[in-house]
Amino acid sequence: RFMTSFHGIVDRAQVKPGEWVVVHGCGGIGLSAINIASAMGANVIGVDLDSAKLELAKGMGAAHVINAKKTDPISAIFDLTGSGAHVSVDALGVTATCRNSIMSLRKQGRHLQIGLTTAAEQGEIPMPIDRIVTMELQLIGSLGMQASHYPSMLQMVEAKKVTPKAMVTGTCALDGINKIFNEMNTFQNVGVTVINNYN
Repeated sequence: RFMTSFHGIVDRAQVKPGEWVVVHGCGGIGLSAINIASAMGANVIGVDLDSAKLELAKGMGAAHVINAKKTDPISAIFDLTGSGAHVSVDALGVTATCRNSIMSLRKQGRHLQIGLTTAAEQGEIPMPIDRIVTMELQLIGSLGMQASHYPSMLQMVEAKKVTPKAMVTGTCALDGINKIFNEMNTFQNVGVTVINNYN
């Protein structure tokens, strides 16, 4: 998750210091994207439906958080940024987060799609095409990261500029992984669980 977000934020979206970056979905991918964008000097906003995930997002570097269950995220983003985000990330891959990501961008903004769709979307999400055209928006897809890019990410980890350990909220044995997968599939988990016992 962390290297996937690193490639998306640094290599694909090319986030710059001072830019507004909004991350829709504060699971493992989203928390990683928040941490990395913050380390790149961006002003980061985390958006989710879960207050516990938003609290963790603050700890990962989000300057602002928006609970989309309680507030219209697009209006809140424009209130915070003035004219919309420079970069908006869909870290979840559902119709609502993808649409909100695109709609929260300023003119010539960059939508970064990291989240793959769920079974409900089956790989297809409707897009606000007229807005993409009239606002001259960029759509950027990102998946994984080439091994040759690992050194720059690991140097940032070593220098404590990024802190992937901060999003680890639990550990489990290998035989407990099915429970974790079920929680992930229903968006119940907060943070990241690491397997630390393979017996």
